Amino acid sequence: MSNVKKGMKVKFNMLNMIKTKSLYNEGMKVLIYSEKKQEQSVLNGAPEEMGWSRGGEDMSYYQNNYRREHQVNFQRYYYTFSFSHTFEYDKDEVYFAYSQPYTYTDLCDYLCDIQSKQLNFVTRNTLCRTIAGNKCEYLTITNRVPYEVDKLKEGCVITARTHPGESNASWMMKGVIDFLISDHPQAIEMRDKFVFKIIPMMNPDGVINGNYRCSLAGCDLNRRWKYPSEILHPTVYHTKKLIT
Repeated sequence: MSNVKKGMKVKFNMLNMIKTKSLYNEGMKVLIYSEKKQEQSVLNGAPEEMGWSRGGEDMSYYQNNYRREHQVNFQRYYYTFSFSHTFEYDKDEVYFAYSQPYTYTDLCDYLCDIQSKQLNFVTRNTLCRTIAGNKCEYLTITNRVPYEVDKLKEGCVITARTHPGESNASWMMKGVIDFLISDHPQAIEMRDKFVFKIIPMMNPDGVINGNYRCSLAGCDLNRRWKYPSEILHPTVYHTKKLIT
């Protein structure tokens, strides 16, 4: 929302939701980013990355009267998600999100930061190129040990963001990686016993283009594991090869 006025209250209604239940009825709130509020926070000495916060009023999620399907003995309806927000500044630009965004650029910056630390137990590689030509990257995390010990290690593959709209998965994956590359005694022990192959973003094209569930081919990649196409589903195809 842009060009808003201070004190203006707006009610948002999204009419085409399909899940029967939502955490919004259990107290969850939307994420809000106000450019004017961020500017004020930085001027007052707050960190630049602060930005997003939970908010919204009058949250509700309920079935509406718009039919998805209509059969003789079977009907499905859409659901409505409603919330209100009162704007705090004049001529502000305000963003709303289901989950805090984590972009492809965020991931690239994060991987470059890890690479710059020159940790001898982390390597960064390209798994494949996507339909749009973007890199799908992976990390290998394991301690360097003699070959006789190394060949006894078990493999552990962890992936995230097959559904690009689930940006919370990227934050969870960041936590996983931060722990595995740390000097925590349990992390060191895990690196001694396992070879971790971590693919933090399985669907970069979907993330870049703002898809919620699909790739650029319009496919739900999480439903393509049995017979993935190297052309249409390259990240799934090459992940299966990596696992093999």
